[in-house]
Amino acid sequence: MTNVELLASYWTLAGGALPHTALEFSTFDFRARIEAAARAGFRGVGLWHADLEYVLLRYSYAEMKRILDANGMKYIEIEFLTDWFVEPGDGRRVASDARRTLLLDAAEELGARHIKVGDFTRTPCSMPRLIDEFGKLCRQAAHRNVVIAYELMPFSVIESLAAARALVEGAAQKNGGVIFDLWHIVKLGIPYDDVMSFPGQYFKGLEINDGYRNTPPGMDIVTETTAHRKFCGRGEFDIKGFLAKLPASDYKGPIGIEVLSEELRTWDLETTAQTAFQTTMAQFPP
Repeated sequence: MTNVELLASYWTLAGGALPHTALEFSTFDFRARIEAAARAGFRGVGLWHADLEYVLLRYSYAEMKRILDANGMKYIEIEFLTDWFVEPGDGRRVASDARRTLLLDAAEELGARHIKVGDFTRTPCSMPRLIDEFGKLCRQAAHRNVVIAYELMPFSVIESLAAARALVEGAAQKNGGVIFDLWHIVKLGIPYDDVMSFPGQYFKGLEINDGYRNTPPGMDIVTETTAHRKFCGRGEFDIKGFLAKLPASDYKGPIGIEVLSEELRTWDLETTAQTAFQTTMAQFPP
């Protein structure tokens, strides 16, 4: 497979950042992170909302953009927006709307490829409301030339390929679609061929990684997903089998590598970036 371009998703290069805590910002300096990603061979990087707030204490958007451009970062991913479908006036929606503004501003200023959105807590919501709110979010983002990518997860209010398709087809927005993460595909038991046949106009992104096929005894899936993912080729997923089917899909964009790992949080930046790039590239067919 030629012309593969890799994106280092936020958590892969986040160092000691801890998911779902007040310490979600990267322990690695922004400039150092971007330069390490470039040396490793990445063409894109991801930025998390809490990390953006932290980085902005030192760098302006203009400075961040100069650093990204100077290091050949062609693809910028911004994440993560939750509670965008909650009723207005609810405290969760108030916080979500404030974060929405941050993410839209960052995406526009940095020339981001897309913003990732979704749900971590299976928050109850009817499909008609989800479709309506997703459409509104996409239309708001369209004014900034920003794509909205819904991430399908096993602990989301939308937890099937059919429901994800209903969401994006119902909203029917050119800048709205789904981003697929191999981790969630495996955990949801979605056949690879079904992912590859997803309508091209709504196939907005793809991430890969490795891990356990089944959650180990005594471990819950949230702990597994936030602390026990692995670099490609170091777990039990059939990554090469998945990627061998990719040319048959309509997706032609960059591939993200997203690894949230308790072990990885102790590694130095250079080793992390180099290992992430090399192990991921090794999965693609020649």
